[in-house]
Amino acid sequence: DTPFRVVYPIGDATHASYSEGIVRAEPVTKPEIVVAAFTGNHNVQNGGVDGGTFPWETGVWFPHADVVRHVRAHKPDLLFFSGDQVYEGASPTRADRTHPYEDYLYKWYLWCWAFGPLTAEIPAVTIPDDHDVYQGNIWGAGGIATPPGLSGAAAQDAGGYVLPAEWVNMVQRTQTSHLPDPVDPAPVAQGIGVYFTDLVYGGVSFAVLEDRKFKSAPAPLLPQADIWNGWPRARDFDAKTEGDPPGATLLGDRQLAFLNRWAADWGGGVWMKVALSQTLFATLATLPDTALTGAVIPSLPILGPDEYAEGERPTRDMDSDGWPRSGRDRAVRALRRGFAVHLAGDQHLGSTIQYGVDTWGDAGYALCVPSVANFWPRRWYPPEPGGGRDPQRPRYTGDYEDGFGNKITVFAVSNPSRSGHEPAALHDRAPGYGIARFNRATRAVSLAAWPRWADPERDAPYPGWPVVFAQRQGYGRQPAAYLPRLTVAGMHDPVVQVTEDATGEVVYTLRIAGDTVTLPVFAPGAYTVRVGEPGTSRMRVLSGLASSPQATDSVQVVFDSE
Repeated sequence: DTPFRVVYPIGDATHASYSEGIVRAEPVTKPEIVVAAFTGNHNVQNGGVDGGTFPWETGVWFPHADVVRHVRAHKPDLLFFSGDQVYEGASPTRADRTHPYEDYLYKWYLWCWAFGPLTAEIPAVTIPDDHDVYQGNIWGAGGIATPPGLSGAAAQDAGGYVLPAEWVNMVQRTQTSHLPDPVDPAPVAQGIGVYFTDLVYGGVSFAVLEDRKFKSAPAPLLPQADIWNGWPRARDFDAKTEGDPPGATLLGDRQLAFLNRWAADWGGGVWMKVALSQTLFATLATLPDTALTGAVIPSLPILGPDEYAEGERPTRDMDSDGWPRSGRDRAVRALRRGFAVHLAGDQHLGSTIQYGVDTWGDAGYALCVPSVANFWPRRWYPPEPGGGRDPQRPRYTGDYEDGFGNKITVFAVSNPSRSGHEPAALHDRAPGYGIARFNRATRAVSLAAWPRWADPERDAPYPGWPVVFAQRQGYGRQPAAYLPRLTVAGMHDPVVQVTEDATGEVVYTLRIAGDTVTLPVFAPGAYTVRVGEPGTSRMRVLSGLASSPQATDSVQVVFDSE
């Protein structure tokens, strides 16, 4: 730990302003790494400077001192702000698009003011989302400009960025210039920069993704769907069978290639993988069956804790990363190869789910954190109980398909609810933040969504949390066969990588806990296993290992002591 002091002279040398704190040592031996995650900051105070005209523009939602105080009690090692640090609408004033630089910068300063007590001492990842670049939704389409002559939803639906590239780059510099350099720095269209990268902190490897910038716009690809603001309004449009057009992109080839490389790279003592992105790789929300778009969300009634909204269906909101489905599946498979946990925001609704690709539960876990100030209270009230649901858990948990046919297993959701906490306009919309805990010794993961009113020293997270699971459950496929049981001597916690010989594809990579491991595979055949410490001479390659229905054989790998 290293103390710091920042001195800002005012006038002559006898006047100055001081800020003091501690730059923390990297927690390289800490038993548990704690990440606090946020989304959807909103700087509204008593209706905003120019007056509030919507229900959410009342109450005191700034400067978030309660959030800062409660998050500090968790003693986080890293902070993740997934986007919408700035809102262009009434936060606290509506966007001044004639002076966008000054307008953005003063709103950004408010965020710095609110969260500076945390970010001054705790490393932070911040990434911008759609509202940070003054758009309600964004399908970046590789960085193009929205077509001239269009505005509002029509411009957004066509794909690209509404405001000039120079301004977009300014926004990105304020929020991402402190991150490690991008792994593939070539700019996209219009010279807009990229920032997708990775970082290792405390032995946890984080992939920082841009899941908006490369994403296709759905409207040009699906004219039959009558899309408005990402919502298909055509009643006869089947999003599950028609909603995945050829050529639709989510992460883009460059970013997907990075994600696959990252999932396989466990050098430098890395023992856990976590992906950080703007939004969830699923569409976890419902609306009344009569609603064609999400415009009704702010006017929906807030229910009591024991009430349930009947007559709703899963939504088909293409702003989420549940669309496009093929791109979503490619991203989820890449995360699965590294047993990665996914932390995201944007959706306003806190949730913990497990992804499925071919069947339920065959991929990794995700925490979508609730908004700091939730003025767009999405909800999850599916009409039927989930498949395989634990009878002791709420009706909305279990196995589901979202509106695009993505398989998801729902463990916990922070639906808006009459909370009894004031101001009700803030707390009844289920605002808060997320806490993820990663245990170095056991490789257990704990995910939780916390109400912003809750004191962590005496209160609990939202009902249903924490959700606790083992790292290896992040690759949830059922094995088709097994390789010989591997025993390693002379090295503790080695990295093991399994590659299928027939395809040359890396099946998975993992730093095991201990010195023995049973290696499942998902197709019969021969495999190559690499074991040891990547980037050093202490690596062994076991070629042509044959799979069998049961792990009856064993192989020992011996390393000389260092």
